Amino acid sequence: MLLRLLTLFIALLSCVSASLSTAAPKASGPNIILILADDIGYGDLSCYGATRVKTPNVDRLAAHGLRFTDGHAASATCTPSRYSLLTGEYAWRKKGTGILPGDAALIVEPGRVTLPSMLRQAGYRTGMVGKWHLGLGAETGRQEWNGEIRPGPGEIGFDYSFIIPATGDRTPCVYLEDQRVVGLDPADPVQVSYREKIGTDPTGREAPELLKVKPSHGHDQTIVNGISRIGFMTGGKAARWVDEDMADTLARRAVRFIERSKDQPFFLYLATHDIHVPRVPHRRFAGRSGMGPRGDAILQFDWTVGEIMTALDRLKLAQDTLVILSSDNGPVVDDGYQDGAAAGLGAHRPTGPLRGGKYSNFEAGTRVPFLVRWPARVKPGESDALVCQVDLPASLATLVGQPLPGAAAPDSFDVLPALLGATQQGRDHLIEQASQLSVRQGKWKYIPPGRGPRVQANTGVESGNDPRGQFYDLGEDLGETKNLYAERPEKAAELAALREKCMASPRTAPGGARQAAGRGARDARASGSADARTQHGRGPPWERRPSCLHLQFSPYR
Repeated sequence: MLLRLLTLFIALLSCVSASLSTAAPKASGPNIILILADDIGYGDLSCYGATRVKTPNVDRLAAHGLRFTDGHAASATCTPSRYSLLTGEYAWRKKGTGILPGDAALIVEPGRVTLPSMLRQAGYRTGMVGKWHLGLGAETGRQEWNGEIRPGPGEIGFDYSFIIPATGDRTPCVYLEDQRVVGLDPADPVQVSYREKIGTDPTGREAPELLKVKPSHGHDQTIVNGISRIGFMTGGKAARWVDEDMADTLARRAVRFIERSKDQPFFLYLATHDIHVPRVPHRRFAGRSGMGPRGDAILQFDWTVGEIMTALDRLKLAQDTLVILSSDNGPVVDDGYQDGAAAGLGAHRPTGPLRGGKYSNFEAGTRVPFLVRWPARVKPGESDALVCQVDLPASLATLVGQPLPGAAAPDSFDVLPALLGATQQGRDHLIEQASQLSVRQGKWKYIPPGRGPRVQANTGVESGNDPRGQFYDLGEDLGETKNLYAERPEKAAELAALREKCMASPRTAPGGARQAAGRGARDARASGSADARTQHGRGPPWERRPSCLHLQFSPYR
């Protein structure tokens, strides 16, 4: 009897050990840090040509890494681009993924494969610090802000989170750590409403004399820290953030996560709030750029990047840490506050040589800075490969050897060879989301006919709307100044058909392409040679054609 019990006990221990081994495998890839800026344009960094403002820390990252000239966010606005980055799915496929209010429910379904859940499955400790803006809780407007809010980052793959629930210009103006309000006084509970005024806090509309930054359009509801916001809030006085300290707070939490994770592979998603409104930089940066608060906020962002890089050097982690830096969409100057940003620009062009900006169908809506540094593997240089943030789930899955289920990340191309500099060939085509769904393939771009103003009244950004179709050769006309729709009707029709085919498809990233790219990436990592840069780069990407299957398209919202 005793022998039988001992045998059963040993068998049980074996099962538990096997289960733990399956649940938490040892990761084999590098540490991964994804730094996502907010509203930084293609021309806002000195490594991308800016001269009036200098970004030495970002420049240092670029000098030791790969600078992409055709890297994209998946959307020209923040919520959909962040959704796509984490899920590997174009946000226009799913209703309700537009710019969210601060009391929206979580729009990423718990249980689906995401970038952090995939990396956690591969053995990584995963952390999120900064701007979230993907909703929280199960039902819009029903969050219990004074307890643990679920579902949230933890339910989609993050082991740790320290977040701004939505944006700096939206209530609630509090931080959440592991989905609980930081510093909350239980006697002063937080309440939030996007339907009607609640509590007795003054609003910007009622008491403009209390404001240190006045709104230019909207942004005139509850006042927090002398700034009126979108949405109403009452309570939580001890927990409310101070805008001037936000960059410091987020940088400290990010560095702390790195320090506490240094003995195991980790993934950190750091989503800064710079350069988004309200722009209220710390006094260390206020007035330093000579370009007003927007320029000062760029300096503050650069400082944050420096804090991360310094921490990696101090902890001797830099050599085998993959750092990816990009922006959630293109730039906007006046996005709701009278902060003097437009007057301070001078000769600075936030979009660089591109046309449009945040919200725009033109290229500056989604083409953004995109840098990759991994000293152990990536040789410094420049790449014109077409890559997108939506590609990160598939590409990093290949990097860490974690297979993706067939239905996961349907629009995520495995472009790891391009990200590692092994080839100049990226994804075949890209759907750019703004008020229209435009399509890129190689040097060609097609924007379908669209109604609406050609220049947005509030922001002054060219929308890219035109009742005629638009077709551009970006190889010859990066600024999208010459519409070739009438001159090249057959080629325009070809891209229009590609757009329709992809809209009707359940996925645009075929599994076979992922496997082939994965093999190429593994070869490149193994050799690290100059030969690997050329052996995968045969033929321009616009000579390839996608494989798209038919499925009813869910309209863009």
